[in-house]
Amino acid sequence: MTHQLVLASASPRRQQFLRELGLEFTVVVADIDESPHVNEAPACLAARLAETKARAVAGRLAAVEETQLVIAADTVVALGATILGKPANDVEAASMLAQLRGRTHEVHTAVSVVDTQSGTQSTCINTTQVAMRPYSNTELAAYVATGDPLDKAGAYAIQHPEFAPVAALTGCAAGVIGLPLGDLCDLLRPYGVAPALAVAAVCQRHTAFRCCRLATS
Repeated sequence: MTHQLVLASASPRRQQFLRELGLEFTVVVADIDESPHVNEAPACLAARLAETKARAVAGRLAAVEETQLVIAADTVVALGATILGKPANDVEAASMLAQLRGRTHEVHTAVSVVDTQSGTQSTCINTTQVAMRPYSNTELAAYVATGDPLDKAGAYAIQHPEFAPVAALTGCAAGVIGLPLGDLCDLLRPYGVAPALAVAAVCQRHTAFRCCRLATS
């Protein structure tokens, strides 16, 4: 059976990942409330939002005769119990980057897949430990001035070539960018959907850090 893929995300990074994997897809953006619940753990927040996005889009597509697989993801950056979302302005971005500097934090990215015909939903949560380098105030200010932090959880992009904020990580580099490719492929495999290009090959295009699936991809 052929499954059409639908990405429930406007993220250009997630869309690029799917294109580079060789997966054909359409985009239907989910419009949901992404506010965290009181005392909600960061990983639980990521899972809840990914699942809610996937279900919201699947519900809109349920009347379509073709079987479709809706893919949704959500990334939550957390410093301890503190959730660092997308900064509203340059001041917030600078504050987040100052908090993260020289410290290790966690990036939780959840991926959820819904089969529109059966209603079956599968979710995977990927958690990566990220150690930031001790960048200077000058470097921090120059990066904020580029505007790059404003659409990113935690106010940074691991793959930014000039700022390069991350010193080391344990886990999935692609997950930090916004979509853990290995987990996504694991969720799609039971439906007979496979990428045209190996996960590691795509991952290594975007980061100098070793792909966590390199040994098996």
